[in-house]
Amino acid sequence: MERLDKRLAGTGKWSRKEARELIRAGRAAVDGAVCRAPEAKVDERAAVTVDGAPAGSGGPVYLMLNKPAGVVSSTDEPGQPTVLDLLGEELQGLGIFPAGRLDKDTEGLLLLTNDGALAHRLLSPKRHVDKVYYLEVDGVLDQADVEAVRAGVVLGDGYTCLPGELEPLGGGRGRIAIHEGKYHQVKRMMAARGKPVTYLERVRFGPLELDRALPRGAYRRLNDEELKGIFSQ
Repeated sequence: MERLDKRLAGTGKWSRKEARELIRAGRAAVDGAVCRAPEAKVDERAAVTVDGAPAGSGGPVYLMLNKPAGVVSSTDEPGQPTVLDLLGEELQGLGIFPAGRLDKDTEGLLLLTNDGALAHRLLSPKRHVDKVYYLEVDGVLDQADVEAVRAGVVLGDGYTCLPGELEPLGGGRGRIAIHEGKYHQVKRMMAARGKPVTYLERVRFGPLELDRALPRGAYRRLNDEELKGIFSQ
């Protein structure tokens, strides 16, 4: 339970003063009933609206998005659709951002949150949080590729990647696990092997597995087990 004015201020849409004023003006409702008391205690599951529109919820937000191709992993990219454009109105203005990036043409699992401390922890190079991708390349993935990835592929600019794991799935298909997040890393690794990537999908990020029941472009809140997993990192 928390005060109504604090709940509204926690959405990032209004200051505490603005929240108190609009509540006293009768613009806020809790579960459909107008509430004019800023100090009224509200259950976190209560539906709060302002001027008839969902106000959103306060506190941290943790979402799994099944990112489609053609959408930028950014909070603002002039002239281009971003992952935030896929979110419902109730989640706008909450300071949500992608924890890490996927290339515009890469699909799959993306964590969205407004918890900066958690995102920093998950993305810290020191923690080596696993990122697993399904990939398709122009060519055939073989044992030589497995050994090269395991040893650490040397990119075109001379950088040596940390050791990873590649599992060929037949022909040009495979799964690859890496432990860092350099720019276009998987694409650059495969290009260095002479087998350019033609399709890439992230299927796991740390303990989070892509929910195959989640349609491309859709999102959902993390469940308790998933939350426990990301906070254990």
